[in-house]
Amino acid sequence: MDSFRLQAPYEISPDQQQATNELLQNIENGKQRQTLLGVTGSGKTFVMANVIQKLDRPTLILSHNKTLAAQLYEEFKEYFPENSVKYFVSYYDYYQPEAYIPSKDLYIEKESQVNKAIENLRFGAMNSALTRKDTIVVASVSCIYNIGDPENYENKSLELRKGHEFNLTDLARELVAMRYVRDTYDFDTGVFRINGDTVEIFPPYEEYSIRIEMFGDTIENIFKVDPISKHKIQEMKEILIFPATSLVYSDDVIKSAVGNIQRDLMQRVAFLKNIGKDIEAYRLEQKTNYDIEMLQEVGYCKSMENYSIYFDGRKTGEAPYTLLDYFPDDYLMFIDESHITIPQVGGMYNGDRARKDNLIEYGFRLPSARDNRPLNFNEFVKKQGNTVYISATPSEYELQDSNKNVVELLTRPTGLVDPEIEIRKTEGQIDDVITEINKNVANGQRVLVTTLTKRMAEDLTDYLKDSGIKVQYLHSDIDTVERVEILRELRLGKYDVIVGINLLREGIDLPEVSLVIILDADKEGFLRSKTSLVQTIGRAARHVQGRVIMYADNMTDSMKYAISETNRRRKYQKKYNEEHGITPTSIVKEIRGSLVEKEEEINVDDEYVEKLDQKQKRLLIKKLEAKMLLAADGMQFEKAAEYRDQIKEIQSNL
Repeated sequence: MDSFRLQAPYEISPDQQQATNELLQNIENGKQRQTLLGVTGSGKTFVMANVIQKLDRPTLILSHNKTLAAQLYEEFKEYFPENSVKYFVSYYDYYQPEAYIPSKDLYIEKESQVNKAIENLRFGAMNSALTRKDTIVVASVSCIYNIGDPENYENKSLELRKGHEFNLTDLARELVAMRYVRDTYDFDTGVFRINGDTVEIFPPYEEYSIRIEMFGDTIENIFKVDPISKHKIQEMKEILIFPATSLVYSDDVIKSAVGNIQRDLMQRVAFLKNIGKDIEAYRLEQKTNYDIEMLQEVGYCKSMENYSIYFDGRKTGEAPYTLLDYFPDDYLMFIDESHITIPQVGGMYNGDRARKDNLIEYGFRLPSARDNRPLNFNEFVKKQGNTVYISATPSEYELQDSNKNVVELLTRPTGLVDPEIEIRKTEGQIDDVITEINKNVANGQRVLVTTLTKRMAEDLTDYLKDSGIKVQYLHSDIDTVERVEILRELRLGKYDVIVGINLLREGIDLPEVSLVIILDADKEGFLRSKTSLVQTIGRAARHVQGRVIMYADNMTDSMKYAISETNRRRKYQKKYNEEHGITPTSIVKEIRGSLVEKEEEINVDDEYVEKLDQKQKRLLIKKLEAKMLLAADGMQFEKAAEYRDQIKEIQSNL
C-alpha cells in the first residue's frame, strides 16, 4: 500500500477539523513552518494523523524523549495499521562514550550495551524511509546523528528474482559481506542459514524471514515466512535484501578509505612529534594502525564510525548523513513538544565537539573523528522538511520561525477541564502526600509525584514502599523499554504511584492519573519554570476528577503564571462545554502491549536439560555463552561464573 489510510474509532471534532484544515491550507499556501498550539488532551496527535492522511507524504515525527516517542509510535500504529509506522531512538541500554580527562590523565574507553530489539526497529525505520512512500517514523533526537550514506546502503542491497541464476556459495558470500551472520541453530535477526538447497534470511528491518528455494543454481521460489511458525506468508517474484547494518562498504571503498586514513595518520603523527608530543604520536599510531589492520582483514573495526568521513566521501566539516537524508525531499516533519525538542537539537553538537577535541589533542583519535557527529543546528534547519511545531507552550523560537502562523486547538472533545490547583505548605508534606495517595488509591485512581533530583525520587520511593504503597520511580537511568513498561504497569494497577523528575511532563498520556503532586514547586529553575509547571499540571487533565497539589512556602512568578494560565483554560473549556451541551468524561484508552517482547528466561533445570536432544543442547549453550559474555562485560563476574558452570555441566552431557 502506497497511500495512508487512517483508522480511528471516533469522528474528528469540529475544532480538530478546523485545526486540520488550517494546517493544510498553510502548507498549500507554501508556508514551510507553522505552530500548532494545543492544550493537553485536545487531540493534537489525531490532528497530526489527519494531516498526514490528507497530504499523503512520508512523515518524520520528532520527540524529545524515548518514552514519549514510544507512546506516539504505539498511537500511530493504531491509527495506520495498514501502513509502515516505525520507531527510531538510541539503541543503547547503556552507553559510556569514549573520552579523555586531561586533568586526571584518565582515558575512558567506549562501553555500550545495545538493545537488539530497539536496533531492529531502527533498521526498520531506515529501510522504510528509503523504500516506502507510506512511512511514518517516530524518532528521538538521535535521528540527527551520523548513520551512514543512504545511497551506499541502498546500493549494497541484493536483488533476488525468481528464475534467475545465483550460485549458492556466491549468495552466502554476498550475505556475509552485507554483515549477515551464518548460524544453523539460533535463527535471529541479521542471521542466515542454509539447509540443502534452501536459504533462509532474517533481515533486521523486517518482522518476517525470507526463504529462497534453489534448484541447482536457479532460484525456484521466494517466500516471506513467519520466523516462529514457519508458515509461508506470501510468495514473491522478486525481493531486495538490504544490509544488516548501514556501515557496509565495497572492497574498493575500504581500500580507498584505508589509503586516506594512512595519509592523514602520517601527517598527524608528524605534526604531534613536531610540537613535542611524542607519546601522543605513538599512541595515535598504535591505535589507528590496529583499526586499519581490522579494516583490511574483516572489512570493519570497532568504532568504525570515527572514520565515516573516509567511507562516505564527505569533506571535512560537511554535514553527516542522518535519518533525515533517508526521507524524500517532500517529507513532512512534526516536532512534538517543540519547546523542549528544539533546544535539545541545538545542544547536541557542542557537547559532542568538546569531547572529541580532547581525544584528538591527546592522540586518541585522528581529527576526522570530529566529523562523526550530530548535525549542528543550522544544518538541521536546512534539512527540515515542511514543519509543524507542536506544543501547549511554544517558545519564542517556534513562533518566530513559523512567522506567527499559529493554529490553536484549545478545547477537548471529552469536555474535560484543566485540573484544580491547590497550594499547601511544605511542613509535614510527606505525611500529607501519603494521605492524599491513599485517598486516590481507595478510588482506584493513580498518582504522579514529581521531585527535583534522582536521589530524592529514589528515597521517596523507598519511603512510600515502606508505607505499603505500590510505587515505582522513573528517571533517565532506566532504559527505554523498562520506562515504557513501568508506565504501562501503572495503568494496569501493578503500581498506584510513580515518582519522577523530568520524564513526567510533556506528552505522557495516563488517563488513570487523577492527582499530580509537585514537591518544591517554589524552587525556581528549569524543572519549576512556568513552562514546566504548565506541562506537569497537564498530566492531570485527562481525568474528570483531575487535581494538582503544589507544595510550596512562597508564590513564585512561574507558579502565578501556571495557575493563571490553567484557570484561563478551565474557563474557556467550561464555556465551550455549555455552548455545545458537553458533559465532561474521563478519557478511556486501551492499555497496549509491551513495546518489545521481554527476553525469555533460559531454563537450565536438570530435568528440562535432560529432555533436550544434542542440537537443542548446543543452542542452549550458545545462549548461555552470550549471557556469560554480557555479564562479564558488565563486570557481573559472579553471574558470569554461574553461567560458565551451567555451560560446563551441559557440555559434560553431550
